[in-house]
Amino acid sequence: MSASLLIGIILGYFAILVLISRLMGKNDDNETFFLGNRQSPWYIVAFGMIGASLSGVTFISVPGWVKDSSFAYMQVVLGYVAGYLVIIKVLLPLYYKLQLTSIYTYLNGRFGNASYKTGAAFFLLSRVIGAAFRLYLVAIVLQLAIFDQLQIPFAITVAITILLIWVYTFRSGIKTIIWTDTLQTTFMLAAVIFTVWIIKDRLFPELGLMEYLQQSDYSQIFFFDDWKASNHFWKQFLSGMFITIVMTGLDQDMMQKNLSCRSLKDAQKNMFWLSLVLVVVNLVFLSLGALLYDYAGAEGISFDKPDQLFAAVALSGKLGLAVSIFFILGLVAAAYSSADSALTALTTSFSVDILGIEKMEAQKAKRSRKLVHLAFSFLLFIVIVIFKELNDDSVIAELFTAAGYTYGPLLGLYAFGLFTNFKVKDRLVPVAAILAPVLSYIIKNNSEAWFGYSMSFEHLILNGLLMFGFLLLLKDRNGKHA
Repeated sequence: MSASLLIGIILGYFAILVLISRLMGKNDDNETFFLGNRQSPWYIVAFGMIGASLSGVTFISVPGWVKDSSFAYMQVVLGYVAGYLVIIKVLLPLYYKLQLTSIYTYLNGRFGNASYKTGAAFFLLSRVIGAAFRLYLVAIVLQLAIFDQLQIPFAITVAITILLIWVYTFRSGIKTIIWTDTLQTTFMLAAVIFTVWIIKDRLFPELGLMEYLQQSDYSQIFFFDDWKASNHFWKQFLSGMFITIVMTGLDQDMMQKNLSCRSLKDAQKNMFWLSLVLVVVNLVFLSLGALLYDYAGAEGISFDKPDQLFAAVALSGKLGLAVSIFFILGLVAAAYSSADSALTALTTSFSVDILGIEKMEAQKAKRSRKLVHLAFSFLLFIVIVIFKELNDDSVIAELFTAAGYTYGPLLGLYAFGLFTNFKVKDRLVPVAAILAPVLSYIIKNNSEAWFGYSMSFEHLILNGLLMFGFLLLLKDRNGKHA
């Protein structure tokens, strides 16, 4: 597959995104950028959020996990459903009752300014690292598949991709993203489903997909045998539940789309149907992984790392040109459906939570928002280039994992705020928010040596519990109850 053809496909794809932006971007005031004037149809939001929830990491990595962990990831996915129910019943009613633009504004009224700024800062840090990491993964694949052939430096590749995101998001923000995410989810799901269908037809035309999966060595979902193992059902289920609560319910990026819905009832319907669809979609991704491993073995297709499995098979040419084209479109769609909304959420949170943009005069507020949007675009470029210069996958993976620790303090803050009525010594909350992830990191990395217990994702729960405990210690006995 020639580089010129791939570039033509990508440019055509972005031309469609820019066209959608132009159609949606007739009004570029801050209310439109931040919340889409609260007029987004819930079913469009739900469908678009599939792509934003999965991201390029899922598209590249989940199929590769199958060899080492079978379908154990579905235990985490089932936990996601429980987490979405908490969001539907607890968090969304709170956000709509307070009519929030940034969800971290809640912390200001509940605890004080220091807690508010701490929550916003932890979101900004984790989202910058997370969005940059996702774009980095995809930029590496595009660099190897296309731009190395044209001798275009990696930094130029990254600059072009971020510029394209900026072009179609800078005017109407979330209003545009609601619709572009719908297109990108369509391409991503089409790529996976088409590849599954083609490989199944090549390997076992006489069998149905479910019959094949029942016979596959990779298809075990539930693991109850060893409670100390990282893949034990209850550990993964509870981890998935809390991951969803913090990385969706306490995340401005994901909640901003929900807050753009017309009513609380619409936002709740969006979350409910999204949770059910994600179960099916993740099962399809894992099924793809089993098929890819079997096909790669049958055809002698080699790759160095599990993350390279999908790309190695799709771009090998053995499945035909259509699969290669669908893979590139799906990869780009998966990456940008999460990156564009992350850029918009970063702009929203910094503008509202740090600059206090809602208190500014309208024209000044709009100028400030556009400058913040441009600045975060440049910041993402810098962080991605730093990832490339590190040139060490283990270090980069640790940085991405570290971003996950930043959600623990948010979990503790919101749990304390919702389930107690105590005030705290607000000025000391930033100290607690630093200590909680540091201690949870130390415990996680030594848990097997100290307790003979292998921690998986449950360090997030530990992180939140530590933060909750620190807040109890910081309880202000002289302050009025909330």
